[in-house]
Amino acid sequence: MNVTIVDYNSGNISSVINSFNKVANDKVNIEVTSDLNKIKSSDKLVLPGQGSFKSCIDALNDISGLVDALNDFAMINKKPLLGVCVGLQMFANVGYEETETKGLGWISGQVSKIDNQNGKYKLPHIGWNQINIVKNSKIYNDIENNSHMYFVHSYEFVPIDKNVITATTDYSSNIVCSVEKENIFGTQFHPEKSDKIGLKIIDNFIKL
Repeated sequence: MNVTIVDYNSGNISSVINSFNKVANDKVNIEVTSDLNKIKSSDKLVLPGQGSFKSCIDALNDISGLVDALNDFAMINKKPLLGVCVGLQMFANVGYEETETKGLGWISGQVSKIDNQNGKYKLPHIGWNQINIVKNSKIYNDIENNSHMYFVHSYEFVPIDKNVITATTDYSSNIVCSVEKENIFGTQFHPEKSDKIGLKIIDNFIKL
């Protein structure tokens, strides 16, 4: 099986690569590439994202044909895809970081700034926080509710259909921290930085 981590120059993804390699343990082929043919022929995709919503969308669009290849993979061929951090946020129709930017439109909703309640909550939301699993998700097999995950973000994904939400975290309000819609999975937290529990989530995705 081939699991491809999409490399589209969106910041440092070495920790994502290292954690997937650690979990795969040579039993699964982990590829890191922006090659469209390799992406299309892959069994599963990982879409990381660091930086702003706009910078990540721009970086995707800078590689000719990449957005079309991702759309084919996720929306037409319905193969499993995991978005991490901004990788999840880009599922939305639109994001409002820096400027209004069109997203991939895979899950209807928007990405807006976390309400820090007039400075009561620091932004970015950095560090370990508990997740509240609100719906069974395949990536949460053998993960206990209220497990701690590692976060770094100032913006949150607000989906229109609340049924896609699989977990939330309490920071200023109930922030969506993971979603699942058919073959599409996303985490706002960083599983690759969330110790053994994060590695278990990666393992669950690989085993889908």
